[in-house]
Amino acid sequence: MSDRAIKAAKPRLKPYRLYDQRGLYLEVSPNGGRWWRLKYRHGGKEKRLSLGTYPETGLAEARQRCDDARQLLKNNLDPSAQRRAERGALKKAVGDSFEAIAREWFEIQKGSWAASHCEIVESRLDRHIFPKLGKLPITSIAGADVVWLIKEIAKRSPETARRVLSIIGRVFRYAMSSHRATTDPTHKMVEILPATTKTHFPSITAPKAVGALLRAIDGYEGTFTVKCALQLAPLLFVRPGELRQAEWSEFNLDAGEWLIPAVKMKGKRDHLVPLSKPAVALLLELQALTGRGRFVFPSIRTPSRPMSENTINAALRRLGYEKEEMVAHGFRSMASTLLHELGYPSQFIEAQLAHAEKNQVKAAYNKAKYLPERRKMMQEWAKYLDGLRSGAEVVPIHGGKRA
Repeated sequence: MSDRAIKAAKPRLKPYRLYDQRGLYLEVSPNGGRWWRLKYRHGGKEKRLSLGTYPETGLAEARQRCDDARQLLKNNLDPSAQRRAERGALKKAVGDSFEAIAREWFEIQKGSWAASHCEIVESRLDRHIFPKLGKLPITSIAGADVVWLIKEIAKRSPETARRVLSIIGRVFRYAMSSHRATTDPTHKMVEILPATTKTHFPSITAPKAVGALLRAIDGYEGTFTVKCALQLAPLLFVRPGELRQAEWSEFNLDAGEWLIPAVKMKGKRDHLVPLSKPAVALLLELQALTGRGRFVFPSIRTPSRPMSENTINAALRRLGYEKEEMVAHGFRSMASTLLHELGYPSQFIEAQLAHAEKNQVKAAYNKAKYLPERRKMMQEWAKYLDGLRSGAEVVPIHGGKRA
């Protein structure tokens, strides 16, 4: 047999064979497909082994595969059985790869996490962990592999490295609990990371600077959806993930309320947000654009997903605010700081921020807790922001007296 003979072989009404040597032949099908096969005997039975397709597998490579199979026969091994064993081992290795076990762990855990947290964990797995460790059998991953990965991430972001290390450790401990790993190489590995101090999200809290920020937001020249998100962020001061994942089904604009379901909340409790009149007006305007879809702030790429977690921060950068000055989460600090300074009771503010009670007795949370007081506070807060936007020295009336 020669390459010229193979190329010249034309399909026929029925399959036919071109024989080479030592049981190797090329089978040509009526539709033009060409398969290399080896005819051999083992254990007194005639068998056949597929060696690939032409032209992906050329004549020289097919002959080499034939020789390899014949060597197995010489050692009294069945090439077909050997291939099945290798495929089984490969399938087991894939099933016990770090990625396979991590995805299994993630599916179990995500039911107890807020949607925003699920998205963050999945992103860290896909971006930082799977490209380096994903395909490796989990039992083959050594501490040195993890150390190298974590140090590389720490060069860019020590905090991300710390979070990634935590995820890797949790996956290993899950694998240990299901008897697919015997050790957790991340144990005590936190020592390789530089010590960190707890920092607060950058936020603008000086009244005049807040007014300037609000005016800058009103002049934002990006998409209308992102502009509305920027305008609603200081009015509602919910967590960025809760805002960008808002769905129209959660709103009752006639009642001026937004009920965020527990699955989206950090504290795993429903949270009722009273909406000020300016907030309702903004939402009604936005509803004309995105109201037919699921999300209030859909992704620009696909309406079936909410806007990216980086969208609001990117918009702030576009407005000229550096990440050390202001971030999306900073609107919460802004509201908390100014509302406390204006004299509003801490329990109203904390309830509006959906902060969990440390006292276990008080932790029996009611989504409508202090609702009348919060509704009044949110309306006065909107009026206060409007005053700052105009540059006026406005202090809202609270509790029948100036705050």
